[in-house]
Amino acid sequence: MAKTILIVDDSASLRQVVHLTLKSAGYDVIEACDGKDALVKLDGKKVHLIISDVNMPNMDGISLLREVKKHPNYKFTPVIMLTTEAGETRKLEGQAAGAKAWVVKPFQPQQMLSAVSKLVM
Repeated sequence: MAKTILIVDDSASLRQVVHLTLKSAGYDVIEACDGKDALVKLDGKKVHLIISDVNMPNMDGISLLREVKKHPNYKFTPVIMLTTEAGETRKLEGQAAGAKAWVVKPFQPQQMLSAVSKLVM
């Protein structure tokens, strides 16, 4: 059975690129446009990995991460932050909230798939 990955980004074009990259590697993909939308889509279904932007309207990626980690179904779901933020402070904030990896945009599809395959069991 294919592993399911949730992509959270306010950029539709970026979601599309990540979606195609993951789909071509055999993953099922769910998309959300921001943190609030992501929480609605995480309705108890099994998600093996979350890839989230940091800067988004309504609810940013770090806040989403904190909310996700409170939920018993998703407490151990790995999260990759995919962002233009390369600053150490934000990275540490993401790590403290539970992010497993930090990928800076623009990214190479192979780099993304490598990070994904390490985190999806």
